[in-house]
Amino acid sequence: MPKAERGYNVLFMNISVIGTGYVGLVQGVILADFGLNVVCMDVDQDKIDRLNSGEVPIYEPGLSELMHKNVADGRLKFSSDMKMAVETADTIFIAVGTPPAADGSADLKYVLSVAKSIGEHLNGYKVVVDKSTVPVGTARLVKQTIQAELDTRGAVFEFDVASNPEFLREGKAVKDCQWPDRVVLGTDSQRAKDLLKRVYNVLFINQTPFVFTEIETAEMIKYAANAFLAVKISFINEISQLSEKVGANVQEIARAMGMDGRISPKFLHAGPGYGGSCFPKDTKAIADIARKNGERTLVIEAAIEANERQKTKMVEKIEREMEEIKDKTIAILGLSFKPDTDDMRDAPALTILRGLAAKGARIQAYCPQGIEEAKWRLEDIDDAITYCHDGYDAVKHADAMVIMTEWNQFRGIDLEKAKKLMSGDLLFDLRNIYAKDDSVRNIFRYRPVGRV
Repeated sequence: MPKAERGYNVLFMNISVIGTGYVGLVQGVILADFGLNVVCMDVDQDKIDRLNSGEVPIYEPGLSELMHKNVADGRLKFSSDMKMAVETADTIFIAVGTPPAADGSADLKYVLSVAKSIGEHLNGYKVVVDKSTVPVGTARLVKQTIQAELDTRGAVFEFDVASNPEFLREGKAVKDCQWPDRVVLGTDSQRAKDLLKRVYNVLFINQTPFVFTEIETAEMIKYAANAFLAVKISFINEISQLSEKVGANVQEIARAMGMDGRISPKFLHAGPGYGGSCFPKDTKAIADIARKNGERTLVIEAAIEANERQKTKMVEKIEREMEEIKDKTIAILGLSFKPDTDDMRDAPALTILRGLAAKGARIQAYCPQGIEEAKWRLEDIDDAITYCHDGYDAVKHADAMVIMTEWNQFRGIDLEKAKKLMSGDLLFDLRNIYAKDDSVRNIFRYRPVGRV
């Protein structure tokens, strides 16, 4: 945790985090590590029981150790009791899911259900904080929902609603909570602002940049940031496709572009497309927000389309190089959308493996953390997939190897050993992790992304 004195003026502040998914659990653990008393609440009693038994339901480096430490220190508790979570808290974070609806809009049913429950149990001044990624106007809607419940009860209590979007990267979420680039707080209440500065006292005194702004601006910042990063990824992926056609090297192009201070090298890495819990959902949501307000986000909509096309281009690339996929065995290394996570939401592997299976390929797959989630997300093609216990097991008798996710252990794989285990000699490096290693071309027919 950031080096700051503990014992300051937050010692007896009580925080409730509603929702123990990725955002809620990480946020709750880190706030407890900042010295606050935290209750992580969830309506899923089975999940709460598992957490109380010490089981961490997600894979995130460093999270398990911090969770157990703060439970042992008495600052972190898990409960399914909404009444207790509301009544005992000074600040309540709403960190439930906002899954995309069929039209791409964010589904707010869980957020508004929590707001209703808060209104049912509110017993004094609280700050209610939207931590979930939500469309512009949600904080006002949450406030209306809470107030409607108070009116129904005939109760009169003051409360404020604020927006505090998260900027966590899966696989680096603990670090991002402890040392964030910035903290965005949207509120129209000085009282709420002062209380939230106390909640984030450790970060505030460590001179983390804070952005205090209007609620609607805070809600838009998260969507705008994620959409911009998605556009950068889709842009360099389109350049990668053109680079292959003209004989250019996309990595050198990205390196030279990144030297321009106006562009920066971050998120200029060609690959099979973006995935995960944020970029696919948030780009579609901001496009939906624009349409509902009479605007079009043409650049973002193009990025969404380009990202889907990039995934199908990977299937076409594999088929073109193999000439015939039907009844061929393809080893897939990596299933999660990025390394250091088990998350497979909108992972490129979902589209690519289905594409390969549809063409008759047999798939031998290994991922350090993603297999269990892959089994149910890809159960529609289960008869085409064999899940393996390590990378070498996956490549046995394979006609081709595909590096789908850039886990560190794949960077250190013994390529000569892998080649001897295989029947074929094709290596599709969809993350370009071996693109600068000339020796790989002496072992395999090597096919990276964005260069010949």
